Amino acid sequence: MWLLKISKVVTGIVLLGVVLTGSFFYSNNSHQKTAKKDFKLLSTSQIKKNIGSRLVDTRQKNQGKLTKKYRTTVKANKFTLDEPYVKLNPYQTSPLSALIIFKTKSAAKVSYTIEGKTANTSISNQVNGKYSKEHQVPLVGLYAEYNNRITLKATYRNGITDIKHLTIKTGQLPEYVSKAKVVVSKKDTDQMELGKNKLTVFNRTTKEPFAVDSNGEVRWYSTLYSQHMLKKWTKGHLMMLTKSNQSDETYNDLIETDLLGRIYKEFKFSAKTGSTDAIKSEVQYTTLIHHDLTRLPNGNILATVSDGSKYYKEDTLAEISYKTGKVVKVIDFKRILPKSMWKSFARGDDGKMDWFHQNSVDYDKKDHSILISSRNQDLIMKLDYRTNKIKWIYSGKKRQSWPPKYRKYLLKRAKKTTITGGQHGLYLLNQEKGIENIILYNNNISVTNGNQKTSGKYSEGIIYKINDKQKTITQSWSYGKNLGKQNYTAVIGFAQKLENGNVLLDFGYKNGGKESNIIEVNSKGQQVWNATVKNASIKAYVYRAYRLDFYSPNYSFNVNQ
Repeated sequence: MWLLKISKVVTGIVLLGVVLTGSFFYSNNSHQKTAKKDFKLLSTSQIKKNIGSRLVDTRQKNQGKLTKKYRTTVKANKFTLDEPYVKLNPYQTSPLSALIIFKTKSAAKVSYTIEGKTANTSISNQVNGKYSKEHQVPLVGLYAEYNNRITLKATYRNGITDIKHLTIKTGQLPEYVSKAKVVVSKKDTDQMELGKNKLTVFNRTTKEPFAVDSNGEVRWYSTLYSQHMLKKWTKGHLMMLTKSNQSDETYNDLIETDLLGRIYKEFKFSAKTGSTDAIKSEVQYTTLIHHDLTRLPNGNILATVSDGSKYYKEDTLAEISYKTGKVVKVIDFKRILPKSMWKSFARGDDGKMDWFHQNSVDYDKKDHSILISSRNQDLIMKLDYRTNKIKWIYSGKKRQSWPPKYRKYLLKRAKKTTITGGQHGLYLLNQEKGIENIILYNNNISVTNGNQKTSGKYSEGIIYKINDKQKTITQSWSYGKNLGKQNYTAVIGFAQKLENGNVLLDFGYKNGGKESNIIEVNSKGQQVWNATVKNASIKAYVYRAYRLDFYSPNYSFNVNQ
């Protein structure tokens, strides 16, 4: 659990403790202490050592026998389009996927369709690659406990096609997926952003992540527990934060995987840190990597981490080499922001000060900068990644309370522009000629510097326009205020701008965490989809919900690589 000393108490808001690894609520506790001295900051080399990231190949080796079997199957001559090899759950962690292998006499390209139960719920994919006689078809989007009807189509160079119809029967959903019942109360598939193969991913705070179609039916899930991170990566892959044993409390395995569950890369993090108890000075274990990551232009991973110290957490960024797994750069926000923000912040049940609580990071390749969200300072900011110098800061913290050297970075807000509070999911939509459009989910809770007058009354998705030169910020779009306290979420949440202009919003901790409410609205602010995940309190809150291709055009599967 965490503890946070709220500097500005919001009437009517009760902050409760939640027992969750990497949790996000706060409570009064007998262990609460305010730092009486300035704790020594760790050196970059010590932080790198504490993070202890490295490449391992444990999971790849464990999958080696399976890959070898499929490789042999590809070379065999006995499987044809009429009699294909079909393996459900080929890598044993993705039960609603299958691998289909066969040969054709002439070179062909292959596509497939999984028949949906209702209109606009079928999933169609073109298998990526050149014309070939050997075919490896990664099939994703099956229904659970159902006789799925699949149409395979081989198209030859002369335009002639061959069709094969087959049925794949699947098993039932696991407990923590089936119990998180999804109820769809609004559905307009003509206005939803669905494409030919898009599903809505429910990336949960913990437990198994899963994806649903417009009916709310589960069409994909992973049996691996994941915490916070299930991010779209390159080549149609995903980055998932998981753990070696699902009974463990810590999540310190970052894997690059695909929708079939095949592992391409595995990063291991040290879980050994300083004291995790405010009274007992003993070494225990904790999750060092948390909340978010992004891919840098050089292919490296930029991740939100803890520095591994005895006194602080969730206030550091680490660039991790994709090739070696080693930390190559560290940004400690205690060295960037005023000392007054962190030197005497309240210590939590784990003995640490969660003064910053970074929950998102994004990279702007146009000016080589990064966007940062600090929940516990109610602050968003932009840094030049090459120099670590601040470009701008937006916060409800009064201008005169900032040390003079920071005031030139503060954004001036236009009228009717919301001050964020406890916000999540800050991302760049686009940047052109010094004008940046960003999106975030505003929880609207005044943790330290938010708007006390509106705190706790609603939550919303917001799009801001920022003029970097003039240092101004203007709110250009929002949705959620009209829903009022009913959709207020003190913690977690996300907003995604979709390709057709719609926005998907995740009110992840609605009704005190009893449910998660995911709403898609069009450009007119009209709801076109409304889904509620019931029984979310089984530690399965939807941390982020987003629409994703199943699978992307640049994804290819090849057991020979």
